[in-house]
Amino acid sequence: MQITESNVIQYRHEGDFYFSYGVKAFQTKRFERAEKWFQKSLELQPTNPLYLSQLSVLYTEIGQYHRANDLLQKVIDHHGHAYPDCFYLLANNYAHLGLFYEAKKFGDKYLEHQEDGDFRDEVVQLLDMLEQLSTDEHDEDDLEFDDLDEIIMHQETAFYHLEHEEWDEAIEVLEEMMTFYPEYISAKHEYAYALFRSGDEEEAITLEEAWFEQDPTSLHSRLNLVYFYYSSGKNSEFQELLPTLLNVYPTYEPQKLKLAITLARVEEYGLALPRFQQINNRQVSNYLSYYYWFSKVLAKNEMYEKSDQIWKQGVKKHPSLQSFD
Repeated sequence: MQITESNVIQYRHEGDFYFSYGVKAFQTKRFERAEKWFQKSLELQPTNPLYLSQLSVLYTEIGQYHRANDLLQKVIDHHGHAYPDCFYLLANNYAHLGLFYEAKKFGDKYLEHQEDGDFRDEVVQLLDMLEQLSTDEHDEDDLEFDDLDEIIMHQETAFYHLEHEEWDEAIEVLEEMMTFYPEYISAKHEYAYALFRSGDEEEAITLEEAWFEQDPTSLHSRLNLVYFYYSSGKNSEFQELLPTLLNVYPTYEPQKLKLAITLARVEEYGLALPRFQQINNRQVSNYLSYYYWFSKVLAKNEMYEKSDQIWKQGVKKHPSLQSFD
């Protein structure tokens, strides 16, 4: 028989084939392998609601709530209200992020579309908890529930822009935080940092020096000024302030990371290495900067295999890392 294009049987793995392997890997908590299989199934069917939802559950399991929510929102965008369980999953993720207003909104949406659904009890329990949190916050310090949610949303937005080096956008959000929520001290230091990186170096230094004079114990000010002085060639000021960081050991993981990154930025790679090694990577996995700078520090200390491993982990979690230099 003559072989022609019309009678050749085209063989390819369908999405369900890859998806079934992903489910098996997920059930045995091999999350990296499961993610790979789910992504392959989505390459074949990018809007399949089952594939998207299951990958979102995986991201929730490993604490990547924003990525999970992006996938769930994609289900809603493409399929409307046909998959109301997505509302429950979104409510749960937003609650984990501390975005209580959003959590309540999606919890209410689930009950609106699935009054007697499989997750009814869980949603009711979640909404009760959110109501209690709202009452507690109001009783303790008269901070309105919606205000707390607004603050957290501003923090998340500023964090995203800072991590992606979008300085103008970060400055705009941080200016709003400084105006409306002056009690959040870190916002002004992040503002000075964004100013410096956007080119307003002298203004950033002037602001940070004034704040440091007001509070000489501020770790925020020390970290910023060490980096500012180094980058702007103020060597004597840099040499005077750098040693004050070396006996500081924060207990909060993001502060540990900021200290480690500052040491890396000023090319103290030998000092930065043990600082990175002491960080609980699970608690900073949402920081693109963790993977970028840890990989660089490892390479500078001639630990090339480990550097490559950290870089690959970072690119998998944060694809935009590949565009950073």
